[in-house]
Amino acid sequence: MATPVAPLLHDEPQAAGILLPGTTQHSDQTNSDSRVGELILPNGDTYRGALSGNTPHGPGCYIWSDGCVYEGDWRRGLRHGRGKTLWPTGATYTGDYSGGYIYGQGTYTAGLNSYRGGWKLNLKHGHLGLQTYPNGDTFQGSWVHGQMQGHGTYTWANGNTYVGAMKDGVMSGKGILTWNNGDSFEGNWLDGAMHGYGIYTWKDSGYYVGTWTRGVKDGKGTFYPKCRGIPVTDIDDLRNRGVLPGAESQTHGSRILHSASSDMADMVASRNQDSVGISSVRSLNFEKTRSTNVLLERRWSLGVAIEKFLGRETNESSAIERCENKADSNLPILEREYMQGVLISEVVVDASFSNPLKRVSRRQKKIVKDIKKPGQTIIKGHRSYDLMLSLQLGIRYTVGKITPIQRREVRASDYGSRASFWMNFPKNGSRLTPSHHADNFKWKDYCPMVFRNLREMFKIDAADYMVSICGSDALRELSSPGKSGSVFFLSQDDRFMIKTLRKSEVQVLLRMLPEYYHHVRTYENTLITKFFGLHRVKPSSSQKFRFVVMGNMFCTELRIHRRFDLKGSSLGRSTDKVKIDENTTLKDLDLNYSFYLEPSWRQTLLAQIETDSKFLKQHAIMDYSLLLGVHFRAPQSLRTQASFHQAILPDRLAVLSEEGALEEDVLNSPEGLVLVQRASDQNDVVIGSHIRGARLRSSSASFEKVDLLLPGTARLQIQLGVNMPARAKQTVEDDDSEDNGQVYDVVLYLGIIDILQEYSIRKKIEHAYKCIQYNSLSISVVEPSLYSERFLKFIQTIFPENS
Repeated sequence: MATPVAPLLHDEPQAAGILLPGTTQHSDQTNSDSRVGELILPNGDTYRGALSGNTPHGPGCYIWSDGCVYEGDWRRGLRHGRGKTLWPTGATYTGDYSGGYIYGQGTYTAGLNSYRGGWKLNLKHGHLGLQTYPNGDTFQGSWVHGQMQGHGTYTWANGNTYVGAMKDGVMSGKGILTWNNGDSFEGNWLDGAMHGYGIYTWKDSGYYVGTWTRGVKDGKGTFYPKCRGIPVTDIDDLRNRGVLPGAESQTHGSRILHSASSDMADMVASRNQDSVGISSVRSLNFEKTRSTNVLLERRWSLGVAIEKFLGRETNESSAIERCENKADSNLPILEREYMQGVLISEVVVDASFSNPLKRVSRRQKKIVKDIKKPGQTIIKGHRSYDLMLSLQLGIRYTVGKITPIQRREVRASDYGSRASFWMNFPKNGSRLTPSHHADNFKWKDYCPMVFRNLREMFKIDAADYMVSICGSDALRELSSPGKSGSVFFLSQDDRFMIKTLRKSEVQVLLRMLPEYYHHVRTYENTLITKFFGLHRVKPSSSQKFRFVVMGNMFCTELRIHRRFDLKGSSLGRSTDKVKIDENTTLKDLDLNYSFYLEPSWRQTLLAQIETDSKFLKQHAIMDYSLLLGVHFRAPQSLRTQASFHQAILPDRLAVLSEEGALEEDVLNSPEGLVLVQRASDQNDVVIGSHIRGARLRSSSASFEKVDLLLPGTARLQIQLGVNMPARAKQTVEDDDSEDNGQVYDVVLYLGIIDILQEYSIRKKIEHAYKCIQYNSLSISVVEPSLYSERFLKFIQTIFPENS
């Protein structure tokens, strides 16, 4: 019986010792299992060297008909030991092989492109691997499965150098980037951009200590003139606490020029499914000839990950010249606050302030604390640790089971109780489940085919979904912002939110699921909550937990500065918290803004909210909310103060940060936000998580599709409820004049949430009781028709017509 043969290097022919009809054999020995001989295959391939039976075993040379040559050690028909491969292109590899793969230490050379270091299964793998690119760039450091991963040093041909942590081939973690002109950035990185706490140093003018978000200053920080300097003890303290890179990286550091990308070639392993051999001999098949040349997959090293518009930091030496005399030593320390790259405030610290370290240190600690992600990371010993493990195991099992099934349309049999299934997860594992560290539990998955199609409808890849929720990083638990008592979990990348449900809410979702699926499929711009999975966990020693997996609408490129939960009622609709921050969910009575959208966008938004509200009314749903996230740009009154010198960003953000955008494509609507006509290259546009539907068109662009361009951030795709530019006018109680409120340029994110509360008997009793005590129009608990009508009227007041 024929069996698959162990794979060799991608697209290389497999060579072994099965003597096929038409094969010519020459041997120096006869009637011996071990001999030196020559095999000539019908396809023109030849092998000369040691043979064991009919299999290459020992030193030998295999020559393919297209000129590819391997010379080295063989073991049972596979390359094993030291050897050298020469491709027709001139590329060579010399080094270790194991089991048919490049495995061990070796050197690959293809012209000016070369790599010397460790390999594993045809991929670069190991410490201190040295990659040299054709343009002169080099990287020496840790590699994992073909990617730069771990600590290393990347040096560009122009002299720029990065020393620090890498992840998946891009700068992520703590590191120092140094320019060839002496400028440097020392701090935290994420996906190739400065992100988190750091110190930017201008060689000739000073230092800025603060926080960055995806490549631009964001939050509070301090600018020190060079002559004042930053106290060494303060910097050492930050390094010791892990906020800044360690001392071992001090000789390097800096910033990136976005043009310094280069390519690298990776060997890619592939299994030849057509190859068969003899079951009694682990051999190579001579029947199949090589159809294609060896594939060297071309990848970009760092260029893709580096923010295109990261450009060089504005040189503030024009504002504060280098210290050349004693008077310069009195130049002030500036406390600054940025909002997504825009300077919104600047305070001069008294030059006679001789010891600002304690004050600065306290503020730095607060900044570091403030940039942490919301929620508490679930670690071992946390009350939800076992529950998290159970949830991750169950979702991994569910998605892994349903994904291989061929995609099809949803049927009636995919809904209801019969479409759900159980699975036991014993702690020691079973034939179908792995062993785990949580308690024994039972897992129930509701309507897996329906939710699988919903995920695919929103272009969520199954592997990404599992990695996001079930990867090596833990979930984060959030405190419940409402009165329901539900527990919320966030995935490590913020893309998905998991919420515990009451049994009644699960029943409502299952009952409305067929119509929900039809509604979401019909209205691609719907704003109602996106559901991606419904599950139940029953630990052996605890109660049942029911979960729904939803899309997190605040997983955005821009920072959400204010978030509102709006129902249209007034009783109890204010926040009691004295301290309000970006993670505080405000309510109806806390909202003191009106948002002005482009007329066509307002009309589309209100029409979709009305359609979604009608759907919820048909299912007797009430108590839902409009969740509104607001990203503020600099207020107009501060734009004239946006610089200590004219070199800083201009008051209107009309300077495009990406190449190829023409002046006639720039549309400033609203003022201060740059709209550009839809990009021809969609790789340049950032698309939000789990988003579908049509792009919005702008009347100022002849109703063409447009993108939102923000300095130092990205080119963002504008869709209904996502990345929507608007103007926010602050409302004040004393309304004596028409223009009495501050005006802000904002970007809005919104959706309809909490759509599983039915107007049940319990709610009807609650309504009757509260009507006795309060005004019936002020309470949230009203029948669905009245709730929908009041909700729509309230939304219209939030988004008034733009005159």
